[in-house]
Amino acid sequence: MTGGTIFSAGWTLDDVQWSRFDSSKVEPSLLASMKAASLVEYNAADYVAYLKRVLKDSGPQTAAAIELWGREEVQHGRALGRWAEMADPSFNFMEAFERFHAGYKPPHFASDDALSVRGSRRGEMVARCVVESGTSSFYSAIRDVTDEPVLKEIAGRIAADEFRHYKLFFETLHAQNEPDLPFWRKLWVAVTRVNESDDDELSFAFYAANVPASQEASRPYIREEYSRAYHAEAMTLYRRPHINKMVQMVAKAVGANPQSRTTAAASAVLWRVLRMRAGLTRKPTAQAA
Repeated sequence: MTGGTIFSAGWTLDDVQWSRFDSSKVEPSLLASMKAASLVEYNAADYVAYLKRVLKDSGPQTAAAIELWGREEVQHGRALGRWAEMADPSFNFMEAFERFHAGYKPPHFASDDALSVRGSRRGEMVARCVVESGTSSFYSAIRDVTDEPVLKEIAGRIAADEFRHYKLFFETLHAQNEPDLPFWRKLWVAVTRVNESDDDELSFAFYAANVPASQEASRPYIREEYSRAYHAEAMTLYRRPHINKMVQMVAKAVGANPQSRTTAAASAVLWRVLRMRAGLTRKPTAQAA
């Protein structure tokens, strides 16, 4: 796996070398995934409000860190959306986002309850570490697989941010003044959060990004179908080192040894599962996308 340039924090859209864009190197299947990713990233404001409620007793420094995290996530969405519009001039990022935002409304976003859906602040931070493990690996995989220069740069910048975001949530996890969770509970939170990759967020984002509003009547949203479509594209991006790194980061978050034989075995199992799942879902992808 080639890491390439390590980008520093605090970049803006003006730092991206947009003039290097090469339309001949845009892969249609990767474009479909990036359209969906742009909507999910840009939706960070709802997550910020939710996390600030959950962490309301953690002090102003934590609140400020969450707000900065949200601004960086929104910028990720803008960068990916701009690239997608360059790659496909028929794609309107903001229109697609408005459809996605109107249709994706998890209950905990709308609630005023300060209790995490994970049962505790520590549980919430374990879940966030799992998400950042996945996103940092995902964008590292995109950086390594694409030949389109601008997307390679954007993915590299986002991957670096996501590794820093993992560190933020890992440190916030251990800064909480509530009792530590037992290992089995942290592992359960991690496993359930991984399983939530099948929920409406990714599948509906894929639908809103890739099915025009004018075709909604003839091509209605079916979660299982568009979940398969998303995963068929996204899972083929990964290489074994990306999965190894992701599993090691999750292991650290739950209190396991990232370098243990058990972690290595878990990585091997996940790699085989992802390969199998990508193969099984390839046929529905052509129909859905």
